[in-house]
Amino acid sequence: MGNTGGRDRVVRMSVEQPLWRALTGYRLLTLVYAIGLFASSYEVYERPWVGAGYFVVLAVWTLVTLPQVSGARRCTKRFLTADLTIAVAGILLSPVAGHERSVTGGATLPSIWTAGAVLAWALKGGWRWAAGASLLVGVANVLQRGDVTRGLVHSVLLVCIASIAIGYVVEVARASERTLARALEIEAATRERERLARDIHDSVLQVLAMVQRRGTALGGEAAELGRMAGEQEVALRTLVAGGLVPTSRASEDAEGGAVVRSMAELGEPDEPDGPDEGDGAGPSDLRPLLAGHAGGRITFSEPGAPVPMRPAAARELAAAVSAALDNVRVHAGADASAWILVEDEPDAVIVTVRDDGPGIPEGRLAQAEGEGRLGVALSIRGRLRDIGGTAALISIPGQGTEVELRVPKK
Repeated sequence: MGNTGGRDRVVRMSVEQPLWRALTGYRLLTLVYAIGLFASSYEVYERPWVGAGYFVVLAVWTLVTLPQVSGARRCTKRFLTADLTIAVAGILLSPVAGHERSVTGGATLPSIWTAGAVLAWALKGGWRWAAGASLLVGVANVLQRGDVTRGLVHSVLLVCIASIAIGYVVEVARASERTLARALEIEAATRERERLARDIHDSVLQVLAMVQRRGTALGGEAAELGRMAGEQEVALRTLVAGGLVPTSRASEDAEGGAVVRSMAELGEPDEPDGPDEGDGAGPSDLRPLLAGHAGGRITFSEPGAPVPMRPAAARELAAAVSAALDNVRVHAGADASAWILVEDEPDAVIVTVRDDGPGIPEGRLAQAEGEGRLGVALSIRGRLRDIGGTAALISIPGQGTEVELRVPKK
């Protein structure tokens, strides 16, 4: 349980944050442009001190409020109102400064800096807020020029359409971000449920099944205890199976009556951030984790050199091998023999578990999953999925079963 925090952590990313950074740059560049435009035509103003005073205010405001346009959290409605007020004031002050071109079709004092104020409304509130801010700027331009010209309509429509489009994109991006975050949360919760289900299968369910078998064999009061254990086992299996997302099932060969390979190709594993992975410990040798299975009817074959793996991956792979051997003991019988083969290839570690039992009848794996018996689905394929590996099962009735576990090297 110590590593579940790292495994279930959901990484949230902001799709709209690059737009806020772009807006910050836009406001700075358009401030420089507006000041340069004013300076280049300074001598044609009748009251240039009005324009100079406005640009002092505009420059101070733009620089001081840079943090407010760094993200949606800091960009409050109060700031947006003040920002748009300064833009509208600059438009209305243009004729007061005495620049005739500002009335007959030239640029106003804030020039294209005004679009940045409208875009801030779009990023914060979406296309509806953008439409309202654009309309207010359009009215200010009409009042400043005293007439509705083709050029004015073109400029106002351009700002309006651009801001509404950006506002709509932001709304879609936010909805997509919420959907993605929810999907990641569901995936993390599903992974945790699967991990808990594997642990339950490997411990509690195994013990309950053993108590049921032993109790039935002993008879008497032990038989009653075994019956109760069996009921609890069925109830727990139903609970575990009901809380999981359906897993992939082994494909069936309709012609040969064999259960063939079913590759659980799953994504990148979540790296736990517990002390066993983050304390600087080196790779673990897989061989000692598997050597303990060797016995009278289990043959263990290993390479002559260490098989290094990440500690967490090595433990999960060893647990999957244990689950495969448990299936051999339960389903193939006490007299069945098993072989464990470890192969250390350049790009992957492969462990094969093979037995000489009766094999798996056609459709048995799918039936077992439907009954809540998820040993193969969770304890084997589920473990390999979580470490980025795959599990392949080959079984032909009467010829035994082979489970191939492959973990790619990172």
